[in-house]
Amino acid sequence: MTPTAHLTKPVRHFLPADYTVTDWTSLEPYFQDLTTRPLDTREQLEKWLLDMSELEAIVSEDACWRQIKMTCDTQDKSLEDAFNYYCLEIQPKMQPFADLLNKRLVENPHTQELDQKEYFTYLRSVRKRIDLFREDNIPLTAEASVMGQQFGVISAKMTVEVNGREYTLQQAAKFLENPDRALREDVFRKMQTRRLQDKDALNDLYSKLIAIRHQIALNAGFANYRDYKFEELGRFDYTKEDCFRFHEAVKEHVLPLVNRINQRKREKLGLEALRPWDVEAQPAGIEPLHPFNNGSDLLEKTIACFDKLNPFFGDCLRTMDKMGRFDLESRKGKAPGGYNCPLAETGAPFIFMNAAGQMGDLTTMVHEGGHAIHSFLSHPLKLSSFKEYPMEIAEVASMSMELFSMDHWELFFTDKNDLARAREHQLERVITIFPWIATIDKFQHWVYENPTHTLDQRKAQWMAILDEFSSKSVDWTGLEEFREYGWQKQLHLFEVPFYYIEYGIAQLGAIGVWMQYKNNKEKALSNYINSLSLGGTRTLPELYEAAGLKFNFSKEHIKQLMAFVSEEMEKIDAEKK
Repeated sequence: MTPTAHLTKPVRHFLPADYTVTDWTSLEPYFQDLTTRPLDTREQLEKWLLDMSELEAIVSEDACWRQIKMTCDTQDKSLEDAFNYYCLEIQPKMQPFADLLNKRLVENPHTQELDQKEYFTYLRSVRKRIDLFREDNIPLTAEASVMGQQFGVISAKMTVEVNGREYTLQQAAKFLENPDRALREDVFRKMQTRRLQDKDALNDLYSKLIAIRHQIALNAGFANYRDYKFEELGRFDYTKEDCFRFHEAVKEHVLPLVNRINQRKREKLGLEALRPWDVEAQPAGIEPLHPFNNGSDLLEKTIACFDKLNPFFGDCLRTMDKMGRFDLESRKGKAPGGYNCPLAETGAPFIFMNAAGQMGDLTTMVHEGGHAIHSFLSHPLKLSSFKEYPMEIAEVASMSMELFSMDHWELFFTDKNDLARAREHQLERVITIFPWIATIDKFQHWVYENPTHTLDQRKAQWMAILDEFSSKSVDWTGLEEFREYGWQKQLHLFEVPFYYIEYGIAQLGAIGVWMQYKNNKEKALSNYINSLSLGGTRTLPELYEAAGLKFNFSKEHIKQLMAFVSEEMEKIDAEKK
């Protein structure tokens, strides 16, 4: 069936058409209904599942909008209060009902009459949620949700002055591409110094989050939060030992490539030593890449790019634009980062980012656009829970789109040499992201295995892990304090703990999909669409298989994929000559 980006207004069958979430009093009767109504036949059970799905979608979309609005404007206290109200006054009251409903489902004899292939992953997750549920964790989870968002509030206030103008850190980063080395160094030092102003606040915030999360794990019967979180994230198909093997593979087969990339940059810039403010720089006389002028230009060019790949892809973004589902440009008071937020009831997601005219913003846009396409493809599935796909395949959706879209980046770069530079930049990023993923992931393992560590121990362990995965071809002499707090810029540590190894696993998948694409574009795009259309109704290895991939992150596989990317980079380098 050909997918469509056309969305009709959802018709509600359980809640009133005009119902909006305001407080628990108005919401509770619908949960009570689901808890008490008879489920004596398969038909009654299936209607119950559809009604529960509708309720979940309405509540989920409301919660998402609260978070979206707050991240778009962290200076409006009322938006923060609305988000906190949901976390503290609504979500905690839903959780006991969710546990009751989960038990009703698994204990009902007619559940066995459901299509066991279609429902397998959903029922597996339900049983896991029952195992993990503890009444004592409800207030702790709420507190952690509210506290985690303080990272965005703190970070959104960070600005620096360059040439008499105030810039957010995202905006100021564009100066790190400037051929003027003195300017680069000045801006780099200003950005890092500004981050250090909040180092104590962020250290304190993280310590509090670690303590809360550790208690959640203990309450659920786990030795540490890492082991608890692996279960909660539904990591049924790989273990912590697989993560450790991934770390080792990155050291062995990726770090040498990163060193080679940095060595080449040093030679191009004619420098004796490559400093951190040189990594994104261009040689004298070469202007930084400038793929778009503003947010609307970025969106227009991305839609045209997606149209060339598959008209359905472009239609997804057009639909979102008509529905007001973009906030693309960086500004003061806006939370850092970028995301695609699925909106479960209406179907069209929201893309949030901090574009400032840089090459990295183009990558972010097509990345989040890949997530958006995933949202559209899974939306027709009949239950909201079917649309809750594993994060590892979600990131394959986004990272593959980064690589597919390179075929049509002439829409962003009319000069052939600039186009080659942009593609080279993208492939460099594909390689250089792996060590940072391994660093952040390994750091989290240590943090939660040792939850009572001191700040000095945290700093020492961070530096040991950072050194393990850092390129020795970048000279950080005299900048040690900046390195010591480098972890504090990583949003995931604060807001979505242990969600980071997925990027590494998915990047391997994306390279595999791109290898297919280089051989047979139509087949690769067909596999991509088929896999994403399954949502979360298949296991992770089955979703990879549907995409024409093997779920594999062994040393040998990583070595093979890195060799492929290196060959493609050599081809691009030859084009420039």
